Amino acid sequence: MSEVPEHILRRSAKARAAEGRSPDEVPATAPSQPAEPAPAAAATAPLEAAPAATPTAAAPAAATNGGATRDLAAEEAQFGVPANLLRRGAMARAKAQGTPVPAFAGESAPATVAVATAAPTGGGGAAAAPPAAPAIPEGVRTQRLLTVVKAGAIQKVKTEPHDKVSTWPHLVLIEFVALIVITVALIVFSAFVDAPLLELANFNEQPNPSKAPWYFLGLQELLAYFDPQVAGVIIPGFGLLGLAMVPYVDRNPAVRPSDRKLAIMIFSFFLFASAILTIYGSFFRGPGFNFTFPWSEGIFFDF
Repeated sequence: MSEVPEHILRRSAKARAAEGRSPDEVPATAPSQPAEPAPAAAATAPLEAAPAATPTAAAPAAATNGGATRDLAAEEAQFGVPANLLRRGAMARAKAQGTPVPAFAGESAPATVAVATAAPTGGGGAAAAPPAAPAIPEGVRTQRLLTVVKAGAIQKVKTEPHDKVSTWPHLVLIEFVALIVITVALIVFSAFVDAPLLELANFNEQPNPSKAPWYFLGLQELLAYFDPQVAGVIIPGFGLLGLAMVPYVDRNPAVRPSDRKLAIMIFSFFLFASAILTIYGSFFRGPGFNFTFPWSEGIFFDF
């Protein structure tokens, strides 16, 4: 069966007649059965233009196509469909239905026959039927690849701030200058001001109260409430262990203080606890390490 409906063939023939061309190039009706093989002299005009070296290929082409030749240029002007799409559609239908590809006006017959038929066998000379299209399994939906889209980032990447500077030399240079200035200031201060040192220690005359340096007064204050093993080993040990566990408890990577409430709360607890114990032992402990008010009994602590 021909792939082109009868009314399209009639309209094509009328268009050719209006252009002054022979309407016999496209028959008015499509033949119901393929025509019998004709000799090479009965081929249509486009097939006669084939090279003389392959006269036997033109005859099977005209025979298998029913002697009909499609003028893609006229169909493009009539239906508004590009000629290349018409040609590709005809070849696709012929391949899907297992029928020979029709001849096209303006193309050589061997090119058309090469697409439509396979190479003849060694002895017979008859053209082999084209292979049938593979059957699509039931339930499988085919898809066409329209275009390839470049994959973008899944997460939105924020632009990095441009106000960052390198640690060296910007930060390290400032710290080094500050270190030099403080060192020089301490040397000058120690050269003109004597250190507040007490007299030599006398084993027979101990000061009352006898207090540790300010950085140990918190532990000395704990000794007034707990056993030395508890105040000097267990409580400081738990404090150091708690500070070491802070990075594992609070794993928030933020650097803003408003986003690190847990870490700030833990650090503030240890800071205020040590500050209260140190201030209490420095200003509120008098002779015998008893509780006193600094504004009435005085301050028993040497700075």
